[in-house]
Amino acid sequence: MKAIVCTHYGPPDQLQFTEVTKPVPKDDEVLIKIHAASVNPVDRFFRGTPLFIRMLTGLRKPKDPRVGADVSGQVEAVGRNMTQFKPGDEVFGLCRGAFAEYGCARENKLALKPANISFENAAAVPVAAITGLQGLRDKGQIQQGQKVLVDGASGGVGTFAVQIAKSFGAEVTAVCSTKKMDTARSLGADHVIDYTREDFTQSGQRYDLIFAANAHHSIFDYRRALKPKGIYVFAGGGWNPILQSTLLGPLLSLLGTKKMRFVMAKINQKDLIVLKDLIETGKVAPIIDRRYSLRGVAEAFLYLEEGHAQGKIVITVEHGDA
Repeated sequence: MKAIVCTHYGPPDQLQFTEVTKPVPKDDEVLIKIHAASVNPVDRFFRGTPLFIRMLTGLRKPKDPRVGADVSGQVEAVGRNMTQFKPGDEVFGLCRGAFAEYGCARENKLALKPANISFENAAAVPVAAITGLQGLRDKGQIQQGQKVLVDGASGGVGTFAVQIAKSFGAEVTAVCSTKKMDTARSLGADHVIDYTREDFTQSGQRYDLIFAANAHHSIFDYRRALKPKGIYVFAGGGWNPILQSTLLGPLLSLLGTKKMRFVMAKINQKDLIVLKDLIETGKVAPIIDRRYSLRGVAEAFLYLEEGHAQGKIVITVEHGDA
């Protein structure tokens, strides 16, 4: 079968489109005929930077050459211990090595695909939408009627976060660039701030919950924009905001009533089903910016790294593509 593999660290253009052995599901796995996948910043382990990442992925070269995580497709075969899915079922979820024609995934990382969307739209959901859901619900303890701000509202995670916050009954302020304001409004945001013209951390407005899908300010700026007992949730951004959130966040949370938290998606079947229900009831809809073929995965990552995507970047898998 055709797949994208990473045999050594480097920029996206070193990713290889090649022939590999079709996987066989273990007893606790299902084999998926993949129809679509999507790219996420977390997939960029192939760069091997920062260096401490290699403690997990391999010091000199990646221990596992497979690339990709978000997946949607049809179940082709099931392991002996599988009970929930059968061949022919349309599923979405998490699959290591999703940039391929076939992949194996554990049953508890999958759910039935929402009936009202395509494979491409379903592949856009797992990592980004679960990041938004778990960040707002679990870390942010979102409540109906709260004033919630989503910074980076037009990216992959941000577009889901705005819609999920609205589904909880929050009053949502979206922060994005000028050309993306219409997208934010179409998602249901009550207020939209153009960060190129206004710094919300200096406006004097205070929020119950700030969800930073793409953090551009210091943790102290976000803290200042919170109400007393407000919560800041970091979900994405550069390495400086990551270090601030992981190192300073716990300390600042001990000083006063404002809480500073960090979220990293934990893909599980229960939350995939929650998202399936939100999609099927029309409360959440995936937003796709661009589509690429399996051969175009490197190009897709180059576009992701430009930081201008409005929504998700999807990989369409055409079987038999030479």
